[in-house]
Amino acid sequence: MPLVRFRHDGRPTLGLLRDAATPEVTPLPLSLAELLARPLAEAQAVVQQATGPALPLVPADVLPPVDEQEVWAAGVTYRRSRDGRIEESGNETLYDHVYASARPEIFLKATPARVVTDGQPVGIRADSSWDVPEAEIGLVINAGGEIVGYLAGNDMSSRSIEGENALYLPQAKTYEASCALSASITPVWEAPPLPLRVSVTISRGQETVYTAQTSSDAMHRTFHELVTWLTLALPIPAGAVLLTGTGLVPGADVTVEPGDVITVEVDGVAILVNPVIRVGSPAPV
Repeated sequence: MPLVRFRHDGRPTLGLLRDAATPEVTPLPLSLAELLARPLAEAQAVVQQATGPALPLVPADVLPPVDEQEVWAAGVTYRRSRDGRIEESGNETLYDHVYASARPEIFLKATPARVVTDGQPVGIRADSSWDVPEAEIGLVINAGGEIVGYLAGNDMSSRSIEGENALYLPQAKTYEASCALSASITPVWEAPPLPLRVSVTISRGQETVYTAQTSSDAMHRTFHELVTWLTLALPIPAGAVLLTGTGLVPGADVTVEPGDVITVEVDGVAILVNPVIRVGSPAPV
């Protein structure tokens, strides 16, 4: 049963989604941060031993699946991502090095308050001319660096800004409504076996602008390798979310527009659907 955060009696609450069709949820007696402070075996026992009534889950009460967890992201973990970065920047040497080197590219994507979830808008910058979703498998990690669960993520990206200069990556990646995570977390003990398949679709009205799928077995790095590098010198006492990179990069002829709808699905894990809005202001003249 997936984990969800929701508003119950006016307070953020962690719960077990009992029936996705109804849906109903059983509240848990601890927060997500408290769950992720425990070793995996203890967290699993807490979740599996949960009892109590199943309450109706109102969509408006669903919260993003983070409370104290930062969201980090890995880049250039798939060959297609490397090729896309070269396409946008023209810098083959830089991204070949990032792809092949022992140390991966890892960057801070969002703090908890800046995360949006299923059904909420994702943003494209008003000072950007080329914008794409990046459909990714997200890892929910505990304080000890163990993978506790998976979710679906969308690392929205301004390719025009990053392509202008690689040092502009924070502006291309981190801005209002740039990070979307599925409302549900599938625990590892209930997830399908690896590899995991991930897909993305961009819809514009009745038209499909772009659709593609890939699998985690196309990654140049393993999940555990990425987690090891993230936590090498970074304590995460409340856990963290790590987006593992994308192998689904539209060509130069595709850019998302306000009103588009982006759907990210990790098979057997979660589905994430977000409309697109424009955020911020145009660049100063």
